[in-house]
Order: sequence, then C-alpha cells, then structure tokens
Amino acid sequence: MTLHDLEKSFQAKIDAEIKIEPKDWMPDAYRKTNLRQISQHAHSEIVGMLPEGNWITRAPSLKRKAILIAKVQDEAGHGLYLYAAAETLGTSREQMIDDLHSGKAKYSSIFNYPTLTWADMGAVGWLVDGAAILNQVMLCRTSYGPYARAMVRICKEESFHQRQGFDALLVLSKGTPEQKAMCQDAINRWWWPSLMMFGPKDSESTNSDQSMKWKIKRKTNDELRQHFVDMIAEQIKLLGMTLPDPDLKWNAEKMHYDFGEINWEEFWNVVKGNGPCNKQRLEARNKAHQEGEWVREAALAYAAKKAERLQKRVA
Repeated sequence: MTLHDLEKSFQAKIDAEIKIEPKDWMPDAYRKTNLRQISQHAHSEIVGMLPEGNWITRAPSLKRKAILIAKVQDEAGHGLYLYAAAETLGTSREQMIDDLHSGKAKYSSIFNYPTLTWADMGAVGWLVDGAAILNQVMLCRTSYGPYARAMVRICKEESFHQRQGFDALLVLSKGTPEQKAMCQDAINRWWWPSLMMFGPKDSESTNSDQSMKWKIKRKTNDELRQHFVDMIAEQIKLLGMTLPDPDLKWNAEKMHYDFGEINWEEFWNVVKGNGPCNKQRLEARNKAHQEGEWVREAALAYAAKKAERLQKRVA
C-alpha cells in the first residue's frame, strides 16, 4: 500500500470510531501528538502530587488527612497508568521522566501555583479537578485505545476528588467568618488559573484542528472552558461565595455565561517556566528522583535475582 492508501485507511478507522492500537499503522504526527499529550498528562499527575502533599501533615482532622492521602495516592496511580499508555507509542518511561526533570517536557501550568491555606485543598479539588474532568471525560472516547482505556478509571477517581473538594469548601463556607474568608480567598486565587487549564484560545491553538480530525480531542479548548464556567457559576451559589470576575453574567440569548478575558500573558509566562513555583516543582521532582535511586536499584536487583532463580528451576 502507498502512504496515501495507509493514511486513507487510517482516517477511515478513525471516522468509524474504531480504536487505534499500538501495533496498528499510524502517521508519525499522530504518534507524536499522542505521545506529547499522554506524557504531559502523566507528568501533570505526578507534579500535581506536590502542592497537595504539602498539606498532608497539616490537615485539620484525621478524616481530612486520610482523604488527602488517598487522593495523592490516586494521582500517583494515574501517572503510572498514563506512563504505561505512553510507552506503547515507543518511548521509554525513563526517557519521559528525564524529559520532565530536564524541563524539556511540559506539565499543566496550574501546578505552578502555591497552595497557601487549607482551603486551597478544597479549591484544587473542586476547580482544578473539575476542570480536568471535563477534558478527561472526553478522553474516554479518544481514538487511541490505550489512552482511552486508562481514562475510564482515572475519570471515576477524579470525579470523587472533585466532590471531596467541594465538600471541604462547603464546610468552610458554613463556618466562622475567618473560615468563610479563607474559602473565598482560595476561590479567588484558583479561579483564573483553572480557566487557563483548558489551554490557549482556539484561534491560537496550533494543533487543535488536526487533533479534532483524528478524534484525539472531542471538543475544543474554548468549548470545554465555556462548559466549565457554566457549571461552576451555578455550583458556587451553593457555597454562598462569588467568582472573582465582574464580567460574569448569564446570557439568555446564548444560553451560556459570559465571562471576562483571561490574562494570557500570565498563562504563557507560566508555560514558559516563569510561574510562582516552576523552579520549586522541578527541584522537588529531581530531588525525589535522586534520593529514590537506591530503591529502583534494589527493585531491579531483586527482580533479576528472582528471574535467575526461576531460570535455574526451569533448567
């Protein structure tokens, strides 16, 4: 078959909603796009453990501590599922992690913001995980099979994370004046970075059209962002709090909420590595990797010894 025939057959499978599997023929650009997206998603789960893990020892109760520990453990598991999915595209996990630690690979810009109070744990769960879910539910139907299957369990767990985040804020919103102020402050600080999570405007997204054609993505950045605003603008009424956007208002004609302009200069500045915690996050990941080297070496030595014993038994 010619390259043209292969590409035509490939697109026909996509159009017919047939999953692309690791051994199937695929265009190089499709492989690279999936590898970039899945590995960045995996990196985001791993780096995302840092701002929340910071509060495990300072949780206000044993119950909240247990919930937060479970959530951070979930995120580690999500990273493992996603690294395994990305490996099926031909790049080793070691290479992907090296790219993260060197700063070559990106992760979600949201994790370069600090978590300053306990209320941030609620805001991260409700807003950050809420934004992630809208995108990730679509990824359960993405065209690359290993990625789609990994997302099924991830979405179930992320849905719980969002609910527990909202519950934490709900408790604060019914508390003392100081607790209510803490709740509002966290929402104020995390609202705009959460909107940035969906990526640049569609008019500035260079890969969006092709990703939609290949059904790697099912909705555009702006469509998902609008859905998120519509959802949160209603949910926040239950908290008795407000969103920090004076332009936020219901548009009866469009049947959507209008909202203000995102600070795109800040978005690109953080993406380029100049956010409040970019340097801190990479330093923490590199430190953990270096200090954990003896564990990896011990695990490999144990596996090699076990394989050697098994081989002797077979012989």
